[in-house]
Amino acid sequence: MPVLLPTLKRAGVLLKRAGVLLLTTAALYAAPAAPAYGAAADEPGWTAEPVAGSGAARPYFYLAGDAGTVLEDRLALANTSDQAHTVTLRGADAYNTADGAFAVRPGRPAATSGADTAEGPGAGAWISFGAGATVTIPPRTRAVVPFTVTVPPSSPPGDHPAAVVATEAGREVGVRVHLRVSGPTLAALTVEDVAVHGRGAAARVAYTLVNRGNVALAPELAVRAEGTFGRERAGAPRPLPVELLPGQRVRLTEAWPAAPALDRVAFTLTVTAPGAAPATGSAAAWFTPRPGAGWAGAGLLPLGGGAAAALFLVRRRRLRGGGVPGPGPGDGERPDSGSEAAADHELTGAAR
Repeated sequence: MPVLLPTLKRAGVLLKRAGVLLLTTAALYAAPAAPAYGAAADEPGWTAEPVAGSGAARPYFYLAGDAGTVLEDRLALANTSDQAHTVTLRGADAYNTADGAFAVRPGRPAATSGADTAEGPGAGAWISFGAGATVTIPPRTRAVVPFTVTVPPSSPPGDHPAAVVATEAGREVGVRVHLRVSGPTLAALTVEDVAVHGRGAAARVAYTLVNRGNVALAPELAVRAEGTFGRERAGAPRPLPVELLPGQRVRLTEAWPAAPALDRVAFTLTVTAPGAAPATGSAAAWFTPRPGAGWAGAGLLPLGGGAAAALFLVRRRRLRGGGVPGPGPGDGERPDSGSEAAADHELTGAAR
């Protein structure tokens, strides 16, 4: 079909009218409902979020109670479009992906029975919307849907992460559910499988964090590196971009762009979290020049080995105290407590 180009004057009139129409539309649709956690960047025409409590917006649901009780809350669905939307609701178990992201398990739309709402034995199966599992929302309308969380009598204490998931035509919006069952709590984590990969600016320290308690953790990491030649570098503790859920393990990496060209570096990782004892893990790695560095790098290897041996002798003499003979490690001397290997304490609360 041919496209007719209007004259310049007529085009100006059309643009002016279009501007008025856009301003009118913006005024009509101002202040839409805030998108729920997990909403896609391109809005589906509706939003899902917890009903505000005492006039304040809630970013997620927080429920707490004893085992064997039934908890209640309400989900708000807001249709911000000009057409009706039919949304199905279900509960889902939450977990950490391998790299630490928060995710929910797939499942069927919720039914009238809480046991049929999600696949798996987690807290997602405790959530039920009853007859409101499928909701049709008229245009420009907000619907409030109640739901229940039936906590089984045998539920262990601690955090049971879950989510409420709203679905339409394959598009999902999730709202997190922080559920805590009353009873003793244990905050515990370990650092495992520390390894160093790469060299130079591409060097990275990989490690595994394991939550061995029954509450979610917000960990912080501090990295300390000590070279053979006495160079020490320690970074201040910083929060990790992960919420470690109970019983979960994640594999993370830490960039180390300051890796030396030639040295043996010992890395010590210390991870802390509120309420938990500090956890440490360590690894050592040799950093050597690339093969393309030529004979200069190869010639430095014996020099580096001789310097390391000399440094060892100097440190040993200092430990003996100003040249006064004293017992050495081979003469029954007790090693310094800072060099003792930490005992491997296996904490209960989560399977490996």
